[in-house]
Amino acid sequence: MNNTLVKGLQLLEVLSARDGAAGISELAAELQLGRSNVHRLLQALVELGYVVRDGERGSYRASLKIWELGARALHRLDFREAAAPAMRQLLAQSNETVHLSVLSGDEVIYIDKLDSPEPVRAYSTVGGRAPAYCVATGKVLLAWRDEPAASSLLSVRPLHAYTPSTAPDTAALALALERVRRQGFAVNRGEWRASVWGIASPLRGAGGRVIAALGISGPAERIRKKGVRDLARLVVDAAALASARLAGQ
Repeated sequence: MNNTLVKGLQLLEVLSARDGAAGISELAAELQLGRSNVHRLLQALVELGYVVRDGERGSYRASLKIWELGARALHRLDFREAAAPAMRQLLAQSNETVHLSVLSGDEVIYIDKLDSPEPVRAYSTVGGRAPAYCVATGKVLLAWRDEPAASSLLSVRPLHAYTPSTAPDTAALALALERVRRQGFAVNRGEWRASVWGIASPLRGAGGRVIAALGISGPAERIRKKGVRDLARLVVDAAALASARLAGQ
C-alpha cells in the first residue's frame, strides 16, 4: 500500500471532520507526523483542489470537492430512491426520525434520513457515522454481514462501552446478532446514546442480499411509550416495501 497515499487520505479525513480550519502544527500532532511531511501533503491536496488555504491565518480546511465526490457516489446508490417512499411512510406512521444506513467497516454511515417533526428528536446527519454494534441499523447490517467479516469484530476488536447498556462483550453481541436474524429486526436500547432508542430492519437487494438497513430512532421515553413491538412491525413492513421496490427495478 502506498504510504504517502494513506497519509494523504488520513489528513483529508481529519480536515473533513473538523468544523473549522487547522494549522500545520495542530495537524501534525493529531496525525503524529512531522511538520514538513504534513506541509508537503497539504500542498499536494491544495493543488488538487481538495484543501483550501486560509492565507491570513496560515491554516487549512477541506474544500467542497470532497462533498462533490460524496454526492456523486450517493447518486449511484439506486436503493436510496427505492427506499424513499417507504421512508416517508415510516415517518408518517411513527413520527420518529427515519434513517437509511450502510456498513463501512465496523461503523454505519447514514446515507439518507427524514427528521421527526417532534421538537425533541434524535440528532444525526447524512454522512455521519456510528459504531455499528451500538445502533439498530448497525446491528442489522452486522447480523447479515458475511461470516468472515463479522467474525473480525467479534474476535479481534474489544468493544468500547459507550453507555451502561452497550453490549458488555463480544459473546453478548454474538447472541444479540443471532436474535436479530431470528426476529428480523434490531433494537438499540440506549446503547450508543443513553437517551436514544432505535429499531431497524434489513433492506434486501438482488438475490435477497442485505445491502442497507432502514430504521427509526427517537427519545427512549417516547419509543417505550409507543411500544417497541408495534414500532418494529412498522419498520419491518417499511423495509419490506423498500426491498420489493428495489427488486422490481
